[in-house]
Amino acid sequence: MDRITADRRMFCIIGGLQGVSPAAQGATVTVRPPPVDSIKSKSPLFSSFDDLRAACLNLPPGDLKAAALAAERQRQLTKPPGSLGRLEDVVVWLAQWQGRSMPRLDRVDILVFAGNHGVTAQGVSTYPAEVTAQMVANFSAGGAAINQLARTVGANLHVVPLALEQPTADFTQALAMSEDAFLAAVDTGYNTVSSGADLVCLGEMGIGNTTVAAAIAAALFGGGGIRWAGRGTGVDEEGLARKRAAIDLGLARHAALLRDPLSSAAAFGGHELAAIMGAALAARQRRIPVLLDGFVCVAAVAPLAKLRADAVDHALAAHVSAEAAHRMLLSELRLAPLLDLGMRLGEGSGAAVAVSVLRAALACYAGMATFAEAGVANKPH
Repeated sequence: MDRITADRRMFCIIGGLQGVSPAAQGATVTVRPPPVDSIKSKSPLFSSFDDLRAACLNLPPGDLKAAALAAERQRQLTKPPGSLGRLEDVVVWLAQWQGRSMPRLDRVDILVFAGNHGVTAQGVSTYPAEVTAQMVANFSAGGAAINQLARTVGANLHVVPLALEQPTADFTQALAMSEDAFLAAVDTGYNTVSSGADLVCLGEMGIGNTTVAAAIAAALFGGGGIRWAGRGTGVDEEGLARKRAAIDLGLARHAALLRDPLSSAAAFGGHELAAIMGAALAARQRRIPVLLDGFVCVAAVAPLAKLRADAVDHALAAHVSAEAAHRMLLSELRLAPLLDLGMRLGEGSGAAVAVSVLRAALACYAGMATFAEAGVANKPH
């Protein structure tokens, strides 16, 4: 936990313009120190798995009244009912989780958590673990894809490295994370979510983390390595075979823990995955809607859904990635992706692109005239 606390102070924020039309307003990216309240924790939020489990089960509902008012306004706008498809649905969803019949996207935060994994010792990735820290530096310098996408959609990019010099244990040999380490990472993610955000996008960076995500998916939904392991960063057939074998070996080693979603998540590890879960939980507790990025992000929040079926109702799948198992995992969680662009980068990139869809949906909802305002008949002949 000391390393996690130290790395929390490495937290870097790349900020962008927060307006509704960022491209038109010339959004810029700046680097600035983190807000004090985003890196401080008065005391551990969760002292045990039981404590965390209780928080995961005690979740506030969305605002159904706000959602109903938004749906009613959609019916009054100058268009055939339902003609904007999911653009109409996402505004009602925003209204429900923001508790406003007129939602807003003035502040969009993209949170990218980074971690390293001991299972890379099994040859499951084409890239060395050092790339994680190198990419964090690239994020900080503004040179990654997510920097450009965050600026384009007017979002604040927050990059949070966790224990990069202390990877999780190799889950084929031991528990990837102790209970204390797992809870500390969850705590970090929870505290990174600002109550002032209108929308939170979740992303990740971590060499080897598609193997971890596949292992968690297998632990929660069954099927083993052959069902869940994909090529990740582009492993060849031999690498894919090693990946599948590592997952199956881990499942066998930790078989006694597989009935508990939290114990499974810790057994297969990922500081960044645990932090994503904590951030998603915080967003639900604070009634902030969430966009999930790719396979790793969805695997990170899957334990929440296994604990309580509606736990991620405040979250939308931004896209379905080219990672083979992502579509299956979305199906298990009953999440319909907004986009299908063949992306598989991670970094929160798919979630960032989906922000533009939400902005378009909200622009139509807020800016269109009603039938009464436009003097247009709202009934067909």
